[in-house]
Amino acid sequence: MGARLKPMETSSPERTSSRGASASDSRVSPERGLVVERRIRPVFVIGCHRSGTNLLYDTLLSAGGFAVYRGYLPVYKMLIPRFGNLANRDNRKRMVQAWVRSEGFRRSGLNAAELTTKVLDQCSNGGDFIRIVMSEIARGQNVARWVLYDPDNLLYIPAIKADIPEALFIHIIRDGRDVALSLTKMGGFKPFPWNRHAKGLLPTALYWEWMVRKGRQNGLRIPSDYFEVRYEELVSEPRAALTKLAEFLDHDLDYDCIRKASLGRVRAPNSSFLDETDRHSPVNRWSEKLSSREVASVEAMIGDCLEELGFSLTSPAKLKESGLQEKCMRASYFKLLNAKFWLKTRTPVGRFANLGALELSDDIESTEAE
Repeated sequence: MGARLKPMETSSPERTSSRGASASDSRVSPERGLVVERRIRPVFVIGCHRSGTNLLYDTLLSAGGFAVYRGYLPVYKMLIPRFGNLANRDNRKRMVQAWVRSEGFRRSGLNAAELTTKVLDQCSNGGDFIRIVMSEIARGQNVARWVLYDPDNLLYIPAIKADIPEALFIHIIRDGRDVALSLTKMGGFKPFPWNRHAKGLLPTALYWEWMVRKGRQNGLRIPSDYFEVRYEELVSEPRAALTKLAEFLDHDLDYDCIRKASLGRVRAPNSSFLDETDRHSPVNRWSEKLSSREVASVEAMIGDCLEELGFSLTSPAKLKESGLQEKCMRASYFKLLNAKFWLKTRTPVGRFANLGALELSDDIESTEAE
């Protein structure tokens, strides 16, 4: 966590592709050894929770050309830790038997028996499973491309890239003060039992920094296939943000068409896609909702990361300096979050992963595409 990353530049030329001009525009797919053109390469929407991942995902779906899937497919976060290496036929059999009972499967519109056969015969890793599921959904909707939404996939970029070499990643980043405020209010991140000060505001701010740094450290190793979107720009200057994103994806992201389709969160009142003069903008809510003392505490905790990303700090220099308590909290939280992630992904502890979020049911006969 000590290394400083360069400030984010959403328009950085080295991270945007010129259509048809770069060697990085295509990748060799393990499927039949075919070259996958950039315009149909799969896309992963990632970012810390409450950073606008839903808005970005629904923006892409509203643009058209992507398979619409509203399900949950936590392959690297939950399924592989729980069921083990998918190169083992018994492991993937147990995994697919569980997943076809999930709400994510019921929303896919797929046939359980056909999917099970494909997974058992063609799947050897997490990427294969994702590709099989999403390609079948895309085929059923007669589109050539798919995008997968899961904020936590930013932690698994190396594994996903190893399994799906043609994958593209869009990392949406939002001001950590707004994320901490929103996550704390939503109860989305539970501070460790021994520290619940400020209703979890500071631990949640640290969680934001940990997630953002993990995503950037993973993503900046594959610069031609990784792109950062500023949430604030997507909300306040959507045309500019979409122009850069469209070039990276080699996909038509027409703003007017997106507004007309308005799927999911694009319809939400806090989106500039419907009213760019909305007085209730989700940008910089922290400046109105947090006290000056809370702002100073948060900036003392994550100020370096905020500045690295180009966000301005507002507290007097003396108040935003990290004290011994802040430094100890940072060190302990980052170590614990790293340890928890390591235990889940590298040890048998992952076998105890709770599948409750999959909403399992014994009814696997009828499915409905959404």
